[in-house]
Amino acid sequence: MRLRALAKINLGLDILGKREDGYHEVRMIMQTIQMYDVLEMKKKKIPGISLAVNYPFIPSDERNLVYKAAKLLMDEFQVEEGVSIHLDKFIPVAAGMAGGSSDAAAALVGINRLFRLGLTERDLMERAVNIGADVPYCVMRGTALAEGIGEKLTRIARMPQCYVLVGKPGINVSTKAAYESLKLDQIQTHPDIDGMVRDIENSDLYSMVNKMGNVFESGIIGKYPVIREIKDLMEEHGALKAMMSGSGPTVFGIFDDKKKMEEAAAVLRESRLAKTVFGTEIFNK
Repeated sequence: MRLRALAKINLGLDILGKREDGYHEVRMIMQTIQMYDVLEMKKKKIPGISLAVNYPFIPSDERNLVYKAAKLLMDEFQVEEGVSIHLDKFIPVAAGMAGGSSDAAAALVGINRLFRLGLTERDLMERAVNIGADVPYCVMRGTALAEGIGEKLTRIARMPQCYVLVGKPGINVSTKAAYESLKLDQIQTHPDIDGMVRDIENSDLYSMVNKMGNVFESGIIGKYPVIREIKDLMEEHGALKAMMSGSGPTVFGIFDDKKKMEEAAAVLRESRLAKTVFGTEIFNK
């Protein structure tokens, strides 16, 4: 079985406050894009999970979310056979694109199919939250409003068709570090999440991009000015809007024209500001 684990971008990311349990209350608009890792899975007679990854620095044991996801279902349903999984990573690691969460979601879907467990998408999403806050969304995919800690999901209308340019600089930002540097009382502008939902429902791409925003951005850009440089370059070369995704450091630009996006990608590669440059489209479910 071969499965694609799709990356996500945050079209809007707002944080409302910190909860008593230490988590943050968020409101986000999530969108999957056609950038993906690949999981190859096959049954084996010997019990247990064997995981291989194409990068040696990525763990292939219980620390990997793919392993955790497979184990979660195999333990619950007392699966006696084993599974062999090969993960081919393409989505940048620690990049604010939910690569690890999407891999875990694909593993849940794969184990469910491979061993015919009969779980629905909703069943998988309910279990996915035990692995990570973004994993239920990565099972669902498409365009969604995420609330709570990211686990309360409402599917919204399909985002208008557009092109996305991804640029990740050669730095990593952990989600934990991004939250630690966040000063909630100093956030001056918040994205208009409700307005964005209305614009998406009205298929108004141009109005939607004007309301986009990410409250993490200013704090992270303060530490890593290269993020601002990538944003500016994309917008100077035709992006309707360029913004940091999630807790960063990846920047994505929204384009209404494929040729413009390809030309901006060429300029970004030449600039050497980004280690990963990838032009793609959104994924509408």
